[in-house]
Amino acid sequence: MADIFWTEPSGILIKTTLVDFPGRVASTFFLKGCNLRCPYCYNHQLVLLNGKVENLVSLEELFAHLEKRKNVLTGLVISGGEPLLNQKTKEIIRKAKALGYKIKLDTNGTLSSLLSDIISNPELKPDFIAIDLKTSPARYNLLTASTTAKLNYEKEIKNTLNLIKENYTPENYEIRTVLVPGLVNTEDIKCMAEIIPLEASWKFAAFENHNCLDVEYTKISPYTKSEMEDLVSYAKNFVKDSSLR
Repeated sequence: MADIFWTEPSGILIKTTLVDFPGRVASTFFLKGCNLRCPYCYNHQLVLLNGKVENLVSLEELFAHLEKRKNVLTGLVISGGEPLLNQKTKEIIRKAKALGYKIKLDTNGTLSSLLSDIISNPELKPDFIAIDLKTSPARYNLLTASTTAKLNYEKEIKNTLNLIKENYTPENYEIRTVLVPGLVNTEDIKCMAEIIPLEASWKFAAFENHNCLDVEYTKISPYTKSEMEDLVSYAKNFVKDSSLR
């Protein structure tokens, strides 16, 4: 069983990234599984556990790469899917930290108790956290499958943001939002801003209408650059450090 844990295909490895971990040259590991079904998701092969995922590597291969490149790389980004759901996440963090790597964890913010479990353990606490805030918390039921257990998303996201604020300085976490027409407008930004720490860094990204989980979203035209700039400018009224990535 122990051999299977390390040798079975587990995630997609991006060997080198200069953009995923602020200030660091890093690798990114995308793990399988997620509790959300965001219709615009482009990583849906990882989200749907019964889906075919190409180019998966094992933890054994991941750590062979990290060992080989530890004189060049300084960070490991653990993403997904939703990595808090994956039983391998804790062991990845533990082993990567032992190799001297800084850890960045990407999470959707809806699993506050699982995040608290990791943050409260000094051996596992990530060095940087990125929270993907999708839309107004009241609208999160639009992002779940009918078979997915419904959480109190507003409560979970607030708990997550409180955890981050209590355990991290502003330069060690960020909030991320994809500007998806129909899911993120000025009213949604206002609702999200009400629960985001005022000192947070809020990063916005353009929606890309290809390879979406819901094919209907491939028919949606992204916001224009001018429209995105207007939305980010509006966000600055609430969270000063808001920017378009």
